[in-house]
Amino acid sequence: MEIKNRKGDNMSQLAEFLATNQNKNVEELKELLRIPSISAQSEHKEDVQTAASWIADKLKNIGMEHVEVIQTEGHPIIYADWLHQENAPTVLVYGHYDVQPVDPVHLWETPPFEPTIRDEKIFARGATDDKGQLFLHIKAVESLLKSEGKLPVNVKFCIEGEEEIGSPHLPAYLTDNKEKLSCDVVVISDSDMWDKGVPAITYSLRGLCALEVSLHTANTDLHSGSYGGGVQNANHLLVQLLSSLHDTNGKVNVAHFYDDVVELTEFEKEQMKALGLDEEKVKESLGLTDLTGGEKDYSYAERISSRPTLEINGMWGGFQGEGTKTVIPNEAHAKITCRLVNNQQPKKIQELIKKHLEEFAPKGCIIKVSLQDTGNPFLTPIDSPMIQKAAEAYQNVYGKSPVYKREGGSIPIVSDFNQALNVPVVLMGFGLPGENLHAPNEHFHLENFNKGILTICSFFELIRK
Repeated sequence: MEIKNRKGDNMSQLAEFLATNQNKNVEELKELLRIPSISAQSEHKEDVQTAASWIADKLKNIGMEHVEVIQTEGHPIIYADWLHQENAPTVLVYGHYDVQPVDPVHLWETPPFEPTIRDEKIFARGATDDKGQLFLHIKAVESLLKSEGKLPVNVKFCIEGEEEIGSPHLPAYLTDNKEKLSCDVVVISDSDMWDKGVPAITYSLRGLCALEVSLHTANTDLHSGSYGGGVQNANHLLVQLLSSLHDTNGKVNVAHFYDDVVELTEFEKEQMKALGLDEEKVKESLGLTDLTGGEKDYSYAERISSRPTLEINGMWGGFQGEGTKTVIPNEAHAKITCRLVNNQQPKKIQELIKKHLEEFAPKGCIIKVSLQDTGNPFLTPIDSPMIQKAAEAYQNVYGKSPVYKREGGSIPIVSDFNQALNVPVVLMGFGLPGENLHAPNEHFHLENFNKGILTICSFFELIRK
């Protein structure tokens, strides 16, 4: 494989080095994947600690310095650095070594913590989310240090063990260690490519906010024969109230909800069209006859990635058991979440929705709105120099320019890095769609193993001043 950087220098020697060491590198990845570092389950607390120690030892062995395992009230954060390039930029690599639970176990073709290679893929929990992708960065640093004796840039690692449970301790660590973590760019590989052989740069993530509303009428459930037609039904009132949140065109009907939304540029719209999202395939895969949710004035691709949403995630009230119970329920409840886009402020949106619910509450009821989780949206402009260097690195290795995509989901820690360190964040993913992250038979395509390492090495070379 011939790889070239922007100066036309041949990277074939590095590619040959990786090819020679691929079996060794894959075996080391298997060691990490065998550790059941499930952060959400207390019985695996020691396993999470073992994974942290394993990575710290690996970082020391490849030549990283100042390696620390920082204990928190939860699971450890790992820090390491190599800072010997004067007048060169500093890259901070973020990743996580904790993994999702493995249930349902019976759907795994092979045990989740016994890494197995089938069809040029490595199957194990954490293979693509995020141990496999994090390991690419460790191997990129090791390969450069072993083949050249130095790195083209300064590199820091910040690796956590709580991403799968919401990163409760990392934001404070970022705020308290701004100088220690100072850098020119944060690089994260915890996302996917667009398709096999088609790299992608995710430049935007939606934010998140959640609320719960409870509505009460009488002081108890009532007999529908004695009181039906005369008193308010909490379920009816809740449906009426929730219906006020959207208009007939799917637009969120909350005052000032869209005030801070920035419309897509023409270039972004062109990039979105270039993705060629096949709506017919989407409908077929979901068993749907149409895709008409959300705002009618926007395309399906825009609605699921670059527009804010307000969704009713759950509703309950009254009798829900088997058979019939003729009651008029005195309380009803609903859970609401919003996906938010760049410039929208989650806490501001929560307050706007709370105000709307209180103002539109039907007569004859009392409502209570509780504000819950939030996560900030994130966007790095496509024309950011670091984004363009990442695109060039993908081109060098894959022979194809990446597509640029907005992700409809949320990774709040990305925004935390951006805000705490005030630097661009580049999401360089090497997973593929359909690799079953969070599901049974999670896997990572090995064709992206060496290519991923080479792409990271190329990016380091390209951003060198």
